[in-house]
Amino acid sequence: MEQRTITETTVAEKSKNSFPDKKIPQGPLDKNRIAQRIAQEVKDGNYVNLGIGIPTLVANYIPSDINVMLQSENGLLGIGPFPTLENVDADMINAGKQTVTMQAGSSLFSSAESFAMIRGEHVNLTILGAMEVSENGDIANWKIPGKMVKGMGGAMDLVASAKNIIVAMQHVSKDGKSKLLKNCSLPITGISCVKKIVTELAVLEVMLSGGFKLLERAPGVSIEEIKNATQGKLIVEGEIPEMIFL
Repeated sequence: MEQRTITETTVAEKSKNSFPDKKIPQGPLDKNRIAQRIAQEVKDGNYVNLGIGIPTLVANYIPSDINVMLQSENGLLGIGPFPTLENVDADMINAGKQTVTMQAGSSLFSSAESFAMIRGEHVNLTILGAMEVSENGDIANWKIPGKMVKGMGGAMDLVASAKNIIVAMQHVSKDGKSKLLKNCSLPITGISCVKKIVTELAVLEVMLSGGFKLLERAPGVSIEEIKNATQGKLIVEGEIPEMIFL
């Protein structure tokens, strides 16, 4: 049977580093704002893998004054932001089958070489989506029992090999249940590997001793709202600032 790859045409809807109105909405962030905040975690000279979902949006918000190499497990190194409509190339796609651009000096290679790069620990930062994260840094992001999934992809290789893992996710599910838990209920992808989480409500650090340390709040979101949305241990120390969008 012939297998077909379905490509999603993704185009740049926002400017590279900011939103046109510069206004930060009060309350929970949308997916683009989560990606924009995570982009601040990327450091000059980093090699960064972007997982499927919210993480792919991070490419649109990398600060222009730093040099970063974005990697995709299907064999891309040097990914840029989403293309404008007139520059879409259906053959240039990331692991999520979204259309992307490539920066000057980029490289294309086989998935075998891509995974050699990942397993060889040549990626400084991995940004992944998740269904659940536990208070000791376990991540579940590849399977929901009883539902059709394409498989784990490269997630297990990434969490086993990455030096630093940041999760981009929704704090609560569509039915209002917390996704930041004491223990994950879904099949585990990796154990004690997540370092930091950015959600629509907050920026949190996973502590070595266990627990989610609250670092920042989304604009207009209260600590009480974050407490109510977090099932796992939440650590709150001192004044918690609101997120700043550069």
